[in-house]
Amino acid sequence: MKTAYDIIIRPIVTEESTDQMTLNKYTFEVSPKANKVEIRHAVEEIFKVHVVKVNTLWRPSKEKRRGTIIGHTARRKKAVVTLAPGDSIDILESI
Repeated sequence: MKTAYDIIIRPIVTEESTDQMTLNKYTFEVSPKANKVEIRHAVEEIFKVHVVKVNTLWRPSKEKRRGTIIGHTARRKKAVVTLAPGDSIDILESI
């Protein structure tokens, strides 16, 4: 059985994601096998907040070169979690 910490890998802190925090939207890198219901329960369990909506998307792999060898980075799954009004997560304090 997967725990909440197996589903939520890490928060994604970029310029766009910090702007969305004012709208109660938080971005996390999640397990590729996790679905929206599991992500919702994991965020609610870890941060003790109420989740209204979960949007998931795949970040595509990028081509990387090392001399003549061409490789790719791994695809990653990302989730944008919308919280109920009045709830918040203090991600920037833990960095």
